[in-house]
Amino acid sequence: MSVIIQTEDISRVYRMGSETIHALKSVSITINRGEYVAFMGPSGSGKSTLMNIVGCLDTPSGGQYILNGKDVSNMTDNELAEIRNKEIGFVFQTFNLLPRSTSLDNVSLPLIYAGYSKRVRDEKAMQALESVGLGPRAKHKPNELSGGQRQRVAIARALVNDPSIMLADEPTGNLDTKTSYEIMELFENLHAKGNTIIMVTHEEDIAKYAHRIVRLRDGLIESDEINTEVIRHSVPV
Repeated sequence: MSVIIQTEDISRVYRMGSETIHALKSVSITINRGEYVAFMGPSGSGKSTLMNIVGCLDTPSGGQYILNGKDVSNMTDNELAEIRNKEIGFVFQTFNLLPRSTSLDNVSLPLIYAGYSKRVRDEKAMQALESVGLGPRAKHKPNELSGGQRQRVAIARALVNDPSIMLADEPTGNLDTKTSYEIMELFENLHAKGNTIIMVTHEEDIAKYAHRIVRLRDGLIESDEINTEVIRHSVPV
């Protein structure tokens, strides 16, 4: 397996007035292509800060971060934006869909920044929607979709650029239990197709879908273990 994420002693310090907050203290982690990893921990543990750095939304205060062979530790904002668009697909708790745009237009958004023609954008977006079972909802706007369908649109948008990594931040946080499990089944299927998935969650039952669980506490990795109780479903999505 090839290494896709490698951090060496990364730290992140925030200064708020006279107070200094050490969100991450010294975190070294290696993630291989095709892994399915959950970052877990209580509020303030550093899991979201680590995800923001891994997702190139933030840079470490110290240490080194290599993403897909590139050192992104000291990149400029513009360089990070380009890396994010090419390498990373994001799925958020709040879906972050444009309310006046159709599912197809929401999914094709990252392709506009990548410079694709309208025809190619629509083709790729349609393929992505079909891969999450939402082809028939391509012309629907977010307010015409259920919560689970909106999250599927968000997942299709994350997939449309064929990213190296898919980052999911509390992806079931706004969903009921049944819908949450359906979304997790979808992630399992995407992982089975070879996608690298990193998920941030504070829910044990959601984390158990991942094949590896990294627990953080007080800005440090508390444990990093293979999950021997992976929840698997044979139900096709």
